[in-house]
This record gives sequence, C-alpha cells and structure tokens, in this order.
Amino acid sequence: MAQVKTETPATETTTDEPRRGRSATVAWALWFARRLGLAILTLWLVSVLVFFATAALGDPIRAILGKDYESSPSRVATLEDQLNLDQPLVQRYFDWLGGLLTGDLGTSLSNQLPVSELIGDRVVNTAVLVLVSALVMIPIAFGIAMISAHYRGRRPDHVIQVVLLGLAGVPEFVIGILFVALFSTTVLHVLPAVTISAGGEGPWQNPGSMVLPVLTLVFAVTPYVARIVRSTLLEVLDSDYVELARLKGIPEGVVMRKHALLNAIVPSIQVVALQLAWLAGGIVIVEYLFSYPGIGASLVDSVRNNDIPMVQALSMIIAGIYVGVNLIADVLSILFTPRARTAITS
Repeated sequence: MAQVKTETPATETTTDEPRRGRSATVAWALWFARRLGLAILTLWLVSVLVFFATAALGDPIRAILGKDYESSPSRVATLEDQLNLDQPLVQRYFDWLGGLLTGDLGTSLSNQLPVSELIGDRVVNTAVLVLVSALVMIPIAFGIAMISAHYRGRRPDHVIQVVLLGLAGVPEFVIGILFVALFSTTVLHVLPAVTISAGGEGPWQNPGSMVLPVLTLVFAVTPYVARIVRSTLLEVLDSDYVELARLKGIPEGVVMRKHALLNAIVPSIQVVALQLAWLAGGIVIVEYLFSYPGIGASLVDSVRNNDIPMVQALSMIIAGIYVGVNLIADVLSILFTPRARTAITS
C-alpha cells in the first residue's frame, strides 16, 4: 500500500505536466492573437481616417494644378484616371486598401514614380536615425535616473529635476535651432547645419551631419524617460526586498544595479516604447529642420505638393511603426513580468 501511494502522485504529475504546458501555450496564443487583432483593428481605423480625411480636403486635381486647372484638360483627365475619381468614394477606398495590403502604394503625383520606390530609402534613413538616437538616449536616461534616485531629496537630485523639467518644456525644433546656432554658426562652427548625403548614399556615411539631428532627438526625449525611470526606481528602492538587501550589508551601489534597476527595467519598457513611437511620428519637424532625407521630410514635401498617394502611404507607415513598437513593448513586458505571465496562463 505504501508503494502504491508513492507511485500514484508521480504518475499524475508526469501526465499533468504536458497538459499544463499545452494549456499555457494555448493561453499565450490566445493573448497574442487578441493583442494582434487590436493592432490590426487600430491600423484599419487609421487607414479609414487617413483616406477619408485626404478625400475631404476638396478637389485634389484643382489643388495640384492650381491656375493651370482650366487650361489643361488633358492633364485633368490624366489625374482623374490616376486617382480613380470617376469611381465612388467607398470603392476607391477599398481599391486603395487592397493595394496597400499587396504592397502597391500607388504612383506619386509629383514624380510619376511608384511610391514604394520613392520612400524605400527614406524609411531606412529614418529607421537609422531613430535607432542611433535610441541607443544614445536609453543609457543616458537610465544613468541620469539612477544618479537622481541615489541622491533622492538632496541637492544633486533637485538640480537634475529642475534641468529635466526645463528641457521637457522646450519644443524639439527650438532645441534644434539652438544647436544650429551653437555648433554651426559663428559660435563654434564645427558641425554642418544640414544633413549632407550624396546621391545613392545614406546620411550615416557622413556621420558629422547626423550629430545635430541625433542630439536634438536625444535632448527632446531623455527628460521624459529619465523622470519616469526615476519614479520607478524610487518605488523599487522603497520595497521590502531592497530593504532586506540593505540589512544584509550589500553595498548601495550593488543594491541599485542588481536589485532596483533590474526590477525597474520592466515598467520602463513601456515608457521607452512610447518615446520610440513618438520618435517615428514626431521626427517630422527634426528631419525637416536639418533637411534629413527621411519619411518626415518627405511627408512635409508631399503635403506641400498635394501629393495624395505619398501622404497616404507615409501616414500609414508612421502609424504602422507606432502600433508595431507598442505591440513589441507589450510582448516584452509580459515576458519579463512573472506575475503577468501567471495571470495570462491561469
């Protein structure tokens, strides 16, 4: 009887482990499917807004041709055929959406070239600028937050908070203009005021011309990330397990790095993701200010030239980046948070 009692739980545990593993996998799959469905729904709503907002701006042909509208009937007919203006608005939307899903972004009205060819290099240039800015911004923001949290309530903390608040209240274009005045005029004149890139070459092949755009984005984003990471660090430093680590005699620096910082990274993922998403959309002003050949500058030029297919495609790309970054942040937050994983699988 004793042997039966000891063997039965082992057999039940062995048979239950694969079942629990399958249920956890199914729960993960259902959660990700719901989150992905919400992302797709968001992008679809954005597509509806973008298409019908551009259609509501008025007669696009008259806006494109201007004074030549009455004297160029052949050009008017060509644009009507290119924009499918002879079809109902709803039909035009579904035709445009179908092309968007299959990679056909239409033809630029300004250059008469496929939109995908015109914006391919621009997307890469913007991605490089955002990536370099993030690689510089993240360690600086976390370092500032750690120093501020270490000196909580003392003079260094007060000085850091005042500086961060001051920077957070300055728009990015003002920061960019100040950098141009400081580093590209008679003050120092050590960096180019605009991005220099030869035909067919990426702007990163001339690193000096990327310094000011990167600095502008870093100074615009770092205050927000540093302040929120500091708040998260202070909450972790006041927790019971950090206090227990201090009572064991662990040095404060080790407590900050191995206990507080590691536990503050997970809540900070969402903050960093939101700021990276802002970089993808808010980079428009910075790119235009420094003539950086990215999607932001292309969007400004397309709006100015009434190039509707370009405006629609670039708007959807920016929205896709924003939604995609937030989706990745949600997944990473779940993966690094045991409590959240347990809530999903329970």
